[in-house]
Amino acid sequence: MNAEAHDARVDAVFHALGDVTRRAILERLSRQPAAVSELAAPFAMSLAAVGQHVQILERSGLVRTEKFGRVRTCQIDPEGLSLARQWIDERKRLWEQRFDRLANFLDEDEPE
Repeated sequence: MNAEAHDARVDAVFHALGDVTRRAILERLSRQPAAVSELAAPFAMSLAAVGQHVQILERSGLVRTEKFGRVRTCQIDPEGLSLARQWIDERKRLWEQRFDRLANFLDEDEPE
């Protein structure tokens, strides 16, 4: 995957995670797969609105869906979460390196 496509996938994951409803859906799916109608139950919104949230989660790679008859079942796709974790881990490594360099600089500058 080229860098531009990778960046677009990372953007889609964080866009999907940026909404409280979608995070609640992911939290529910972390326990077990569920039908869209089950996911919609705790929300004061239409089934169609929850379906749109599920589509965003699916396009981002955070959720996979399968249709059995009239029921669409959703489950978490670990690859999407892995992509977010990798991005965060890369930023964490960069900042840790910067803090280490700062600590070394401050140690060198300390009078004896």
